[in-house]
Amino acid sequence: MVLFPYCKINIGLDILYRRADGFHEIETAMFPVHGLCDIVEMVKQEGLGIEFTTSGLAVDCPADKNLCVKAYKLMASRFGIGGVRMHLHKIIPFGAGLGGGSADAAFTIRGLNQLFGLGLDTAAMESLAAELGSDTAFFIRDTPQLAQGRGEKLTPLAMSLSGKTLVIVKPSGINISTAEAYSGVHPLTQTLQLAERLAGDIATWKDRVVNGFEENIFGVHPDLAAIKEKLYSLGAIYASMSGSGSAIYGIFDKQPSHISVQFPDAFLHQEFIA
Repeated sequence: MVLFPYCKINIGLDILYRRADGFHEIETAMFPVHGLCDIVEMVKQEGLGIEFTTSGLAVDCPADKNLCVKAYKLMASRFGIGGVRMHLHKIIPFGAGLGGGSADAAFTIRGLNQLFGLGLDTAAMESLAAELGSDTAFFIRDTPQLAQGRGEKLTPLAMSLSGKTLVIVKPSGINISTAEAYSGVHPLTQTLQLAERLAGDIATWKDRVVNGFEENIFGVHPDLAAIKEKLYSLGAIYASMSGSGSAIYGIFDKQPSHISVQFPDAFLHQEFIA
């Protein structure tokens, strides 16, 4: 079985307050980016346990800490599934706020459900995925979602970027951990709920739909602020940092020309949204 875990972008991210459990209450829209994917291959093998290998981008943790392995162990402990040989080819960059690791974990759950005929419904898989990370449950469905709580409370969101071109720029050498991102944030009170602000035309988002991590992170990494402004200068109708990471994206009415020349040293992804 071969699976293609796709990434996501966050459109708006409101940091509301710090909770008693130490997490922050957030509200954000997550939008699937199907054209930028990792590759996961899994097959059954004799016995129990998982044989896990990787290729592509160097995975920045020991195998037993990888979210694919954690997802397998969670499924094995709950459902007694048999052994699996799994290979992850990593393409989605780390520390970018694109949710690549979470996607890999969610697709592992989806794949194991199918491989072993467990018959788990979407809600059951979302519940399992939420145990592995705040945004992991998002990748069980293939649609835009409004995420609340720590990011695990999901509500389908009527949002379409059909006909737009998405450009994602992830500069080399800048990887932002979740801990770094949250270290200097200041919760803000918004006058309108995020869903209400997103309901307006995309042209209105620039001043109304913001990522609450940007102020702190742009102060530490001014190159990211420069990328955002560059995307606007190239004609983006909306640009933002994704999640708590270092990827900056722009949404364009038409495909920008010579985009690779503008960001020669960065990881670059561009796709037309059908």
